[in-house]
Amino acid sequence: MHSTTLSTRHALLALAVVAVWGTNFVIIRLGLDQFPPFLLAGLRFSLAALPGVFFLPRPAVAWRNLAAYGLAIGAGQFGLLFLALDGHISPGLASLVIQVQVFFTIFISMARIGERLQGFQIIACLLAVAGIVVIALHVNGHTTPLGLALVMLAAGCWACGNIIAREGGARNFLAYVVWASLFSAPPLLILSMIVDGPSVIVHAVRHATAWGWAAVVWQAVGNSWFGYASWAFLLARYPSATISPIALLVPVFGMAASVVWLGEPMPAWKMAATALVIIGLGVSVFYPRLRRFRLA
Repeated sequence: MHSTTLSTRHALLALAVVAVWGTNFVIIRLGLDQFPPFLLAGLRFSLAALPGVFFLPRPAVAWRNLAAYGLAIGAGQFGLLFLALDGHISPGLASLVIQVQVFFTIFISMARIGERLQGFQIIACLLAVAGIVVIALHVNGHTTPLGLALVMLAAGCWACGNIIAREGGARNFLAYVVWASLFSAPPLLILSMIVDGPSVIVHAVRHATAWGWAAVVWQAVGNSWFGYASWAFLLARYPSATISPIALLVPVFGMAASVVWLGEPMPAWKMAATALVIIGLGVSVFYPRLRRFRLA
């Protein structure tokens, strides 16, 4: 039987994962100073796939499932997210807004199986929507309507990827991510070739500093390999009810990193929006568990 209490070592590992995932938004922003969005994303997924595919066996899922996940997460989620972070939204807010993928995932799942929203899910969604509205009412030079829209679309693509991965049923999620990256990198690199042009790509690659390449490596090794491998390791040893709520700390780390490293301001409206979205996520995650505990 799985333990429901995290050991100190595993609790620190879980915190390390969400810290990597949260601070990754700032790393993306810094990487965009040296690479155009689609090129940076394409390099990230190229490194995530190679040389990993030569060491990890292909997961026992259909090729079309791998391709669909790679396109949804690569060209969809991260292509749009990188584009948004290229001057259209601050990393801290992006790390927060993209968490609405939780609700998009619920809506898509319900559309596929015909279930209705439960009361607590409606309340959770309204809280999160209220937070997004607060952000939309305070668009400025750091956060634009386009940036907010792009991150919302990225969240929708992430939700689609969640459904695709769930239906794929892969047991080794790190291998699944690595092999799916084979389908993420090509469309992103093609988009960069079309949007940026060969001369911009060559210039970026030739003039990128060690910090620029470190941002690429961090994306693949830290965010993909370490993050997904460690998360899968924890999920194999503890109930999802113990592990999944820790992901609520991702936007907390994202906001904090953006404030510390980039000097992102935190006025009262932004703190209120953050609280609304995180409380909404918390209601969605914790209410079913609390109800089961009370009925037990």
